[in-house]
Amino acid sequence: MTFRTGPTPLHFKIVFDSAAPHAQADFWAAALHYEVEDNSALIEKLLGFGAVPAELTVESHGRRAWRDLAAVRHPDDPFQEESGTGLGRRLLFQRVPEAKAGKNRIHLDLHSGEAAREEEVARLEGLGASVLRQVKEPGGEWVVMADPEGNEFCVH
Repeated sequence: MTFRTGPTPLHFKIVFDSAAPHAQADFWAAALHYEVEDNSALIEKLLGFGAVPAELTVESHGRRAWRDLAAVRHPDDPFQEESGTGLGRRLLFQRVPEAKAGKNRIHLDLHSGEAAREEEVARLEGLGASVLRQVKEPGGEWVVMADPEGNEFCVH
């Protein structure tokens, strides 16, 4: 039996630079079967205290959201009730002024299984993704795709 003697694992999220964070969050929530985080209770509280200006918010999905940030989380993972912030598997999209300039240095792999790959690729295309290329190598097959802002990901 092994016992952990060191610090607990770090909590992390993957952050994507984005021109349209809410649209990206909607795409990835649908692609991964995740949920778009609802931070409206925290935002309304901060607005009520005068801690943040209304210009930092927008309406998204009929509720107040951060203008330049949107996140998605796994529906089974815990989250903070008072802020809506996920405490598990999470992607954050932050607005940046510059466009994507080159190949991703990190990407997501979506595992649908060989039998469902073609159907999953079609579903993702319906959400706004595009196929960049199909790869067939001795080590396996997968489809390289791009999300609506051009970020590459693979469907295995």
